[in-house]
Amino acid sequence: MDIFNQVESQVRSYCRSFPTVFTTAKNARLTNRDGQSYIDFLAGAGTLNYGHNNDLLKKPLIDYIASDGVTHGLDMYTDAKERFLQAFKDIIMEPRGMNYKVQFTGPTGTNAVEVALKIARKAKGRAGIVSFTNGYHGCTLGAQAVTGNKGQRGGAGVSLGDVTRIPYDNYGHEGDDFMGLKLLDQMLTDPGSGVEVPAAVIVETVQGEGGLNAARMDWLQELESLCRKHDMLFIIDDIQAGCGRTGTFFSFEPAGVKPDIVTLSKSLSGYGLPFAVTLMRPELDQWEPGEHNGTFRGNNLAFVTARVALEEYWKDNAFEGEIAKRADILEKRFTDIIKRFGESEMHLKGRGMMRGIAVADGDIAGAICKEAFAKGLIVETSGPWDEVVKCLCPLTIPLDDLNKGIDILESAFAKVLPEARAKAS
Repeated sequence: MDIFNQVESQVRSYCRSFPTVFTTAKNARLTNRDGQSYIDFLAGAGTLNYGHNNDLLKKPLIDYIASDGVTHGLDMYTDAKERFLQAFKDIIMEPRGMNYKVQFTGPTGTNAVEVALKIARKAKGRAGIVSFTNGYHGCTLGAQAVTGNKGQRGGAGVSLGDVTRIPYDNYGHEGDDFMGLKLLDQMLTDPGSGVEVPAAVIVETVQGEGGLNAARMDWLQELESLCRKHDMLFIIDDIQAGCGRTGTFFSFEPAGVKPDIVTLSKSLSGYGLPFAVTLMRPELDQWEPGEHNGTFRGNNLAFVTARVALEEYWKDNAFEGEIAKRADILEKRFTDIIKRFGESEMHLKGRGMMRGIAVADGDIAGAICKEAFAKGLIVETSGPWDEVVKCLCPLTIPLDDLNKGIDILESAFAKVLPEARAKAS
């Protein structure tokens, strides 16, 4: 692996946690060049909800390439784009009573967030944005400004302004209902607060990188009401929590809220191909032609796999049932691990198949993930101190692999926690 150390930037991160060269992948398994198979509880940081090299998506993609289908088309009309838009309208938006314009942004989630922030500011004529503690929205400057993580923000090299940050649900005050929202309402109502009415509020329903903090449904409903009261646009960043990760296609569906703007990326393509969109109410679509553009805002290969993913998995409720079955296993077995190893020091985080276990600190969580990797499981940490062992396995993971992966994780807890407690004493 010398070439990586010699040539690749020091910014690389995941490879430091999983130091092996992978060659093939299928569903919830990755195989390295020595033939060792690993169960994948990372899944491209939530990009592979339908698993690696899903056969239902692979054949249409190969057929499209073999027929010389358009690969790159800027924002020109193509058959692949037309078919994706029709499927998204028919399968996702219309059954949910949604009426959005779809903007194809640059190919990553942070591009979708930049579009959301820019169009909100343009539509409202105000610069301010409200975001939340421990929120994560990307690594370009606008997205970094609304991100809470100190390390991520420090990489910007410039000041990151026009953002008011308030406490997320249950931040620092477990059980204190709506503390942060009450504070925001008071600041926006009080002419002496010094806080101007912002253009928009941006929020994740489950904070993926922030430690799998899951907002309550009534908290999301109250946030939406607050946005309406103060004429702020309501933006939901569904990049990691969407596309079925929490159980429904959009993570906010159980709350019954109607965001003005939604960002999607990660598993939207269904195959790990770069693809991102920003959804906005039609009256917010105030761009001049080309006012926000990008060379790779039309990934036609992703249009193909994204369409097929919608047609294969979301035309009825069957897939939601499969997700729920796996989510129940995760919740039960993670709860059992917590009971076995110490309810006073650990607790369950997240929702659906976006789950994790918070431990005492990042050193312990990191040691658990390292031990799990040595035993054949790829799993990462999240949270402000990297204190959460975070599971993002494919939604299509075979039940046998799911249980085997949790077995490995439980054995890692069994090895690391006694050693950590003995060291602490």
